[in-house]
Amino acid sequence: MSRIKELQKNLFGGTASNARQFGMIFTLVAIVLFFQFKTGGLTLQSGNLIALTQQYAYISVLSIGMLMVIVAGHIDLSVGSVAAFTGIVVAKAITEHNVPWPVGILLGLVVGALIGAWQGFWVAYVGIPAFIVTLAGMLLFRGGNQYIGNADTVPVPKGFREIGAGYLPEVGPDTGYNNLTLLLGLLACVAVVWRELRSRQVRTQMEGAEPAPMWISVLRMVVMIAVIVFVSLRFAGGRVGTSFPISGIILAVLVIAYSFYTRNTAGGRHIYAVGGNSRAAELSGVKLRRVNFFVMMNMSVLAALAGMIFVARSAASGPQDGLSWELDAIAAVFIGGAAVSGGLGTVGGSIVGGLVMAVLNNGLQLTGTGSDMVQIIKGLFLLGAVALDVYNKKQGRFSIIGTLTRSNRSRHEAADSVTTESDVVKQPAARS
Repeated sequence: MSRIKELQKNLFGGTASNARQFGMIFTLVAIVLFFQFKTGGLTLQSGNLIALTQQYAYISVLSIGMLMVIVAGHIDLSVGSVAAFTGIVVAKAITEHNVPWPVGILLGLVVGALIGAWQGFWVAYVGIPAFIVTLAGMLLFRGGNQYIGNADTVPVPKGFREIGAGYLPEVGPDTGYNNLTLLLGLLACVAVVWRELRSRQVRTQMEGAEPAPMWISVLRMVVMIAVIVFVSLRFAGGRVGTSFPISGIILAVLVIAYSFYTRNTAGGRHIYAVGGNSRAAELSGVKLRRVNFFVMMNMSVLAALAGMIFVARSAASGPQDGLSWELDAIAAVFIGGAAVSGGLGTVGGSIVGGLVMAVLNNGLQLTGTGSDMVQIIKGLFLLGAVALDVYNKKQGRFSIIGTLTRSNRSRHEAADSVTTESDVVKQPAARS
């Protein structure tokens, strides 16, 4: 086998699928490079990358929860209203009732959990479709936001603002960079090396499997480390007082935690099982009501967190918070490769989808495009990307969504062939 064919086969995951599986990542890179040229280098400047992370972290948080809802076969239209409602409740509690801001954050998460339990009850135990329940919730909690806040803005104290507008602090010697951000990048590089070596070790121990050639593994690590080093230096080298945002840290922790949950736990596999075939999952021992209740409650908790991050960055809660957030989150999930029918999708794919929309929006703003045209272009991009992908998939051509989800689908079929009604369904673990 030539080195080119080995590269196509093994560079991205060591499977027979080639780099086309990562078409959306390449689309993201292409959009970044396009706007980097159009804006004269502004897109990849430190200040813009930092601002981009802060501005769109809350949408990425929402997309993680929305992914699990969509994978389970539902949709949640209430997330923007839930975020706005939680934001005004927390702002009022801190400002008018002297609740310490750390307690206010816990209060917000509890409010989100209660809202999620309310909506999850109607979906899981009463059997009302999630679309209807969350449509009612969208109206209910939007009205609740305006009622509690009297349609006014309510400011929040400086300490609370750190979760949305704060940065990693300056520590250690003066290196010209933020040392904690550099340390974070170093840890990420170590994680890349450890994961690659661990993957090779596992494949070596598997019967009938062999790891990719060593030069492929080295190339993979070099590419990933180069990207991490570049990004780390950009975030660490911004103006004094700025560095990697706290909201980015929160998002990174959530991505790692939810990626592990969806890939490596029975609960995560059950969500994919329910979305793939709810009847078969129930016959195999999956607690259908429990799964549906969990994904709805989890979504509202993450919506509450996203609302607090947004309020913290804005320094106040207002009546216009949360408008159309659910549409941005849903768009990120579908662009990232989730299936409309449920059962397929990844946390990593949703984050990439969110980044595509964020960079597109940011680039259009940097080029001076009006807000009206920004919305039109974003809508056309979303529709065109998914429509072209569906068409190519039907024609048997390269499909971004099809290739992103093919490995999950093949695992689906393999698991179904060995599952019995007395066993818990072994559904595909999401890959991020």
